[in-house]
Amino acid sequence: MDGKNLPIIALDFPDGEKAWDFLSRFDGEQLYIKVGMELYYREGAELLKSLKEKGHWIFLDLKLHDIPNTVQRAMKVLAGLSVDMVNVHAAGGTEMMKAALYGLEEGTKAGKTRPTLIAVTQLTSTSEEQMQREQLIDRSIDESVLHYALLARESGLDGVVCSAYEASSIAKEAGSGFLRVTPGIRMSESKSDDQKRIVTPSDAREMGSSLIVIGRPVTQAADPVFSYKKVLTEWER
Repeated sequence: MDGKNLPIIALDFPDGEKAWDFLSRFDGEQLYIKVGMELYYREGAELLKSLKEKGHWIFLDLKLHDIPNTVQRAMKVLAGLSVDMVNVHAAGGTEMMKAALYGLEEGTKAGKTRPTLIAVTQLTSTSEEQMQREQLIDRSIDESVLHYALLARESGLDGVVCSAYEASSIAKEAGSGFLRVTPGIRMSESKSDDQKRIVTPSDAREMGSSLIVIGRPVTQAADPVFSYKKVLTEWER
């Protein structure tokens, strides 16, 4: 399996010490890992540099959402960190997403591949009732997610973050090469925690996800390596 098609492990730890303790159990194996806000804001770019030196692929999950100029300049900085994937909120609009892409291209060094850029549609912790009541979107969550996905594609992005429930329709409307990155992955015996729209790795594969992100069922498992291998087997099947 290509490393960039591996299940992405959400490295949701409060500091680098706990993150490295977790990674040490994998005995030098190259992983695709997600570094989110908490860990990045505490440890900064040095952590990313160290992770790349170990050969890991990195999804830097900061979900930028600001005025286009600010996002463009921020993405120019992120492009220099040698991460493999970054994201924005599609709700920021077409102009912002295009600016994000331009910033990434500006900041990518000659001869290097720019990071993959994806957009968050609706968070997998958001229910349809909550979306309609709090965001005043008078549509189904499927329609909202697809709308955001098509805006992202029109803006030149590489894909979106969505639940597996929307992956098939996005592939149909935006093309199979447009990435569908699916968080909210749980094993059948796992708790749902704060996720609402969750599926197993094999479900996600069948439903059309391009990549999956899994956190607590691996990071909080008694045997993380065993749990990860179980996810990998289901995802590859």
